[in-house]
Amino acid sequence: QVQLVESGGGSVQAGGSLRLSCTVSTVSTFSRYFMGWFRQAPGKEREFVAAISRIARSIYYGDSVKGRFTISRDNAKNTLYLQMNSLKPEDTAVYYCAARNYNIYSDSPAGYDYWGQGTQVTVSS
Repeated sequence: QVQLVESGGGSVQAGGSLRLSCTVSTVSTFSRYFMGWFRQAPGKEREFVAAISRIARSIYYGDSVKGRFTISRDNAKNTLYLQMNSLKPEDTAVYYCAARNYNIYSDSPAGYDYWGQGTQVTVSS
C-alpha cells in the first residue's frame, strides 16, 4: 500500500511562487520509488512536469517548466517537493504526484503505479 497526499496548492498572481509537497505513506521505504509530478488542466491530457530518481541522482523536467520549477525529495521525511517560480496563467492545473516502482525515467502517466488526489494551482494574470 502506498498513499500519496499533495499539499501547498492555491491561488497566486502571475510571477509568483508556490511550493507543493507530497507526503508518501508506505510499508516499504520512500527511497525505493522513482517520483514524478504531473498536471492536468480542464479539457487537457495529463502533462508531465518533473521527475526525480530514488536518491535524486537524476532529475528531469518538462519543456514548459524548465528553468522555473525545481523538483526535490527528502527521503528521511518521505516527502517530494515542487518549487514553482515565475508562475504563468498557463500553469493553472491540478497537480499530481506519482510514484513508480522502477527506477527508470518515464514521462508517461501510464508509467506510474501510485497517484495522489491532486492539488489545485491557479495563476491569475
